[in-house]
Amino acid sequence: MPQSSAPAARPAHQRYFGSLSVPDPERLAHVQRLGDLRDPYATGTDIDKLFASALDETCRWHAERSSFYRSVWNARPSRDAGSVRTPDDVARVPLIHANFFKAHEVVSVAPEDVSMHLTSSGTSGQKSQMFFDRWSIGSVMRMAAFVLDHYGFVTPDQPTNYLLYSYEPTGRLKLGTAFTDDFLCDLAPVNERAYALRAVGDEHVFDAFGCVSALLRYAEQGLPVRLLGFPSFLWFTLERMRAMGIPPLKLSPDSFVYLGGGWKGHTGRQISKHELYDRVEEQLGIPHERVRDSYGAVEHGVTYAECARHNLHAPVWSRIFARDIRTLRPLPYGEKGYLHCVAPFMTSVPVHSVVMGDLVSIHPGSECGCGLETPWFELHGRAGTTTNRSCAVAAAELLKEAS
Repeated sequence: MPQSSAPAARPAHQRYFGSLSVPDPERLAHVQRLGDLRDPYATGTDIDKLFASALDETCRWHAERSSFYRSVWNARPSRDAGSVRTPDDVARVPLIHANFFKAHEVVSVAPEDVSMHLTSSGTSGQKSQMFFDRWSIGSVMRMAAFVLDHYGFVTPDQPTNYLLYSYEPTGRLKLGTAFTDDFLCDLAPVNERAYALRAVGDEHVFDAFGCVSALLRYAEQGLPVRLLGFPSFLWFTLERMRAMGIPPLKLSPDSFVYLGGGWKGHTGRQISKHELYDRVEEQLGIPHERVRDSYGAVEHGVTYAECARHNLHAPVWSRIFARDIRTLRPLPYGEKGYLHCVAPFMTSVPVHSVVMGDLVSIHPGSECGCGLETPWFELHGRAGTTTNRSCAVAAAELLKEAS
């Protein structure tokens, strides 16, 4: 008698595209509808209204469940009953600086509902503590999957070699960057995976020669290659290859570079992203259109990925503003200020309206020319100096030690 076979395992990438339910479908109906939008750069009057309604639900959700946010919400200048009624009200929702979460743990769900805990910093320094319920962490991954699928990054039938310019995981590592790497490696099957920052005891060490060796090995194999993580370490690898006299490689034309984390901590050595992209094309054979930078933070889980013209557009689930560095008033297009991000998906921590330490200018979608209509932002570095450290800061110190 023939035996029935076990059901085939579901490909890893599919888990990010399935249905996902908010904690309270009645109280968060508009949050659900917004999160279910499949087109990451959709625009329109109806979508703007939906966003405002979702934000109103999220504000009330946190005001009811967090004593901290209740005080923030009740202290707002305009305490009318309608709160977030129109798209114009989005910019008037109370702001919280991301640095607040480096010193305070604020949660709007019961401890038993926390399904993941991630931190923002590297090997030392102040860390933002982010706690995610199932809906919140699921939304982070689903939004990212929708964005990356839009750009052709999801290739479930194409075995791929990875070189991760980030931290090799350890049992105690809870960094958001490590979580992101695992997620990105699910979007194309892993043939081989190598890390630039190798775990040595309780520390991480930048393995420049290991990176060069991996690239040479990958070039011989001919499979697509994905280079993910801090741009500084990719640049240093290219510099090491040149110093070693290694001729240009020709990686598979289906290879992809997806960067994040910035150059914080060693800006004196920073080069323009276009210079980096030129060197990637020259030394690895990966053209500009397959090299993309990104922006993200553990305090704000929305994915901002570069378009074909290398600009960071806001997806449908967020709204972005530039805030005056003195008054925090919203600035018009083109003026530099703090980046203010609004995204009403997070139900576990009140980070739906956060001000980041990055200086940006916001531009209308029409100024890009890629065809997307959502606004985009240009990064101009970080404002002032601070003792707060990010993953990139800690990683930069490893780079200094290795160079």
